[in-house]
Amino acid sequence: MTTRWLTPEEQRAWRAYVAGYLLLEDAIDRQLQQEAGMPHLYYSILANLSETPERRLRMTDLAERLKITRSRLTYAVTRLEKDGLVRREDCRRDKRGSVAVLTDAGLTVLENTAPGHVETVRAFLFDRLTPEQVGQLEEIFTQVARGLQGDGDDAPPEDPPWRRRSSPCSGTA
Repeated sequence: MTTRWLTPEEQRAWRAYVAGYLLLEDAIDRQLQQEAGMPHLYYSILANLSETPERRLRMTDLAERLKITRSRLTYAVTRLEKDGLVRREDCRRDKRGSVAVLTDAGLTVLENTAPGHVETVRAFLFDRLTPEQVGQLEEIFTQVARGLQGDGDDAPPEDPPWRRRSSPCSGTA
């Protein structure tokens, strides 16, 4: 098999993406650590739960929404539970599963943190783009996500990590 090396244009685009992603993620993490004492992932868990009926979601569904492994989600939810921001309950329909529930304290933290988070995302991303570029950004990453999730014409080479079954001893997720 021959390697299909990136063209100079593709290499520049790739490196620009990596630099931009890492710098943006760092800025978001710093803002959330300063304002709420939590990383971006933890904020994302709270935000996703706040958008669901009764602020509750099955752990496997939450892992898929966040595109993370169930074991990583279990670790994060355990930390959020210790702070009283989330609680876990047994799944009513499936005794093997569990549900993450956003507590009132978690909702308060989210509501207090959201304005600074949105301002950071706006200042470092959207304020730097034209409306046309915002549309292109959405189009590009929707296409990338479809390919990686197998939602488009091309199936991914294997199941994404957040869809894989956890081993029996890896936790309750």
